Amino acid sequence: MSVRTEGDPDKEMTLAFALAAIDQFEDPGTVFEDARTWSRYAGIVDNYIDDVEAYVREHDLQQDFDLGDRDKWLALQDLHEATDTDRHVFVGTTEDDRRAAAQTGWEFLTVHDVAAKAGWELDPDPTSFE
Repeated sequence: MSVRTEGDPDKEMTLAFALAAIDQFEDPGTVFEDARTWSRYAGIVDNYIDDVEAYVREHDLQQDFDLGDRDKWLALQDLHEATDTDRHVFVGTTEDDRRAAAQTGWEFLTVHDVAAKAGWELDPDPTSFE
């Protein structure tokens, strides 16, 4: 698993979004830009790697994670080991996301929790990736 090393070493969080989670925000670009002010690494992790790559291109996001051919579970496990931050947060939408986070050492937060804490607007009509 490779992680871009451009992150600020003073920031102590790795933040990952499930594809269905990032798509629920009104402006994913703003979410990523804002997240970078307090996260060393940010990216999207999901089982549908081609969809993640297309979404990153479409929204011009700076993805810090190279998923290769890993599924969500293996990607989260490898990222946890590859990143040297004190906190690993996975933002998801499903019980499978919650289980994946718990089993791989990540803190799980819902889209609504993160939106409320960060002040990010939710899209009233997101694309369905679930």
